[in-house]
Amino acid sequence: MMLALIGLPGVGKTTVGRQLARRLQVPFFDSDQVIEERIGCSIREFFEREGEQAFRDWEEAVIDELTQSGPCVLSTGGGAVLRPVNRQRLRERGRVVYLRSTPDELMRRLRHDRTRPLLQVADPAQRLRELYAARDPLYRETAHDVIETGRPSVATLVNTIVMQLELGADAAVPDSAAGAAR
Repeated sequence: MMLALIGLPGVGKTTVGRQLARRLQVPFFDSDQVIEERIGCSIREFFEREGEQAFRDWEEAVIDELTQSGPCVLSTGGGAVLRPVNRQRLRERGRVVYLRSTPDELMRRLRHDRTRPLLQVADPAQRLRELYAARDPLYRETAHDVIETGRPSVATLVNTIVMQLELGADAAVPDSAAGAAR
């Protein structure tokens, strides 16, 4: 099964994803790293040179490919959910876990990070609040599970996700009940 991690920049998708893949003994892919390998430069450079739309085109193609690559853990970029086709492919082709964190918590983690293009603004805390407001509903729409990241260790988050997967596999809910639960 393909397991995708979604959430805001800095929430820990790559770190948790690597350990989760190791634990599940499946390949790990970070869609942003795959894109950087293919475009031959950092996403930040590509954003500055080509713009966000061109980046989102690459992201859509890479997510389409990786969601069909068989069992794996996939860490997506924070904005992967902006395109409806990405949300649909992620949700239909695997299990999606939204790693949720507050903008304030993320700001504590990211205050020294200079690699994230969308946060290279005068007020990154305000930018995180705006991203959260715009994207949280999209993450929730896409996700099968929402995990609050807060301050637990990576190992605790991995254990929580594995438990959710095991519960999900055991609790096959009829479609009508699943629809009502959302």
